[in-house]
Amino acid sequence: MDENRALRVVDALRDRGINAHVAREGVYQIGVRIALPDGREAVWDTDDTPGLEAQVMRNGMLVGFVPVIEGSEDFDEAQTVDAIARTDYDQPIARQRATAAPPAAPLAREGGVFRRFLGGFRER
Repeated sequence: MDENRALRVVDALRDRGINAHVAREGVYQIGVRIALPDGREAVWDTDDTPGLEAQVMRNGMLVGFVPVIEGSEDFDEAQTVDAIARTDYDQPIARQRATAAPPAAPLAREGGVFRRFLGGFRER
């Protein structure tokens, strides 16, 4: 996932009250990290494959995963946000709910006042 796209997806998820962050797994491995309430985290799309999938980790250990979502290689940002929001992480092999949970209170966007400075004034 491209860094600017990941940032826009994170912003949209945080607007829905989902605790999302940009995940940087390496120099060019960028995706979305969702902090789950029980201490786990889901890391979406850091492997540069065309489909949308995630690994669910706890303390650096793989405890579950989200298999590739069928047709996700053609998703736009809104569809990506919806797919991540609809994911149910309760089972080791996560599944998609029919509908997303109702939005919670929005979370502040990451970066605050210095967001443009930290991003090097890149175009979005």
